[in-house]
Amino acid sequence: MTGDPRRGGSADSSRGALIVVEGVDGSGKSTQLRLLDKWLRAKGMSVYATEWNSSDVVREITSRGKKKALLTPTTFSLLHATDFADRYERDMAPLLRAGYVVLADRYVYTAFARDVVRGCSARWVRKVYDFAAKPDITFYFQAPIDLAMSRIMVGRPKIKYYEAGMDLNLSNDALDSYRIYQSRIVEEYERMIRRDGFSVVDASKDIEEQQMLVRRKVVDALPGLGLGDGGAGLGAEGPEARR
Repeated sequence: MTGDPRRGGSADSSRGALIVVEGVDGSGKSTQLRLLDKWLRAKGMSVYATEWNSSDVVREITSRGKKKALLTPTTFSLLHATDFADRYERDMAPLLRAGYVVLADRYVYTAFARDVVRGCSARWVRKVYDFAAKPDITFYFQAPIDLAMSRIMVGRPKIKYYEAGMDLNLSNDALDSYRIYQSRIVEEYERMIRRDGFSVVDASKDIEEQQMLVRRKVVDALPGLGLGDGGAGLGAEGPEARR
């Protein structure tokens, strides 16, 4: 990496690479990251995958707070920041220094979008996460809200309280609240495209077409990994549930 990965410098491909996917729930980003993970491993890469809000240290506290609807926007933000910092310092930064390709299903940009929508200061949120390395590539899966919602609602009995943004008093109806909340998150993501250098992927396209675009971008942006042309088909990997 260029300098200490905790100081916000870009990852150098000779010492590892950080690839991030962002987008609203239902954009298909998780499916694309899983396919990329399989492809990189097949190419002989050392890969580590991590997800947002997955640290064992914070998960139980966050779960309890959600169940009792006790979380203020600031508390919500700081809990997720603690979760991220734990995963970053224990896993991501050391593995980047060791030369791994780190795949992050959501990164600091999720906080930049969600926390601002919840009323936190954009400057304050960015300051909270300023220790994190700048990714080598951040893919933003751009999906129309109606498409994303239709994917999420398949086999889903109901939308959860905080997931729907019900704590923000946007609507008494959970689905209406979810649509408003997610639309506002999209607005924040769109503002970040130029500022944070997102690589935009049209999430309404075919899964294989999206994956080919993602692979080509990885090959072009990270020539030091020696991945070849990235044009091989998905084969038996096939479509997966989209998140």
